[in-house]
Amino acid sequence: MEHLIAIFIGLLYACGVYLVLRRSIVKVILGIFLLSNATNLIIFMAGGIKRGGVAIIEEGAEVADPSLISDPLPQALILTAIVISLGMSAYILALKYRYFDVTGTHDLDQLKNTDQR
Repeated sequence: MEHLIAIFIGLLYACGVYLVLRRSIVKVILGIFLLSNATNLIIFMAGGIKRGGVAIIEEGAEVADPSLISDPLPQALILTAIVISLGMSAYILALKYRYFDVTGTHDLDQLKNTDQR
């Protein structure tokens, strides 16, 4: 299962880098979204995949095997990263809206002409 997720993470990074290197600002934004999701999956994989493992054990409860307990730290880091990427997404989309308002184009190559006013 980990190998399949690792391949999927590699594909997300490849697609994200490809989109970031495109000329359209919309494709750059989509590439940043893909890169942030791939990073979240890497953090998730760092914690390990445990089926049926609990993250928090109540006080006084007996646990037979400590290797069955999943680590809650990567889960907390992913939740934090999701909130941060949501804020970044809103900010980037607001910048894109203003960018299109001022320049009238989505193509980054046409920005060369905006400096000559």
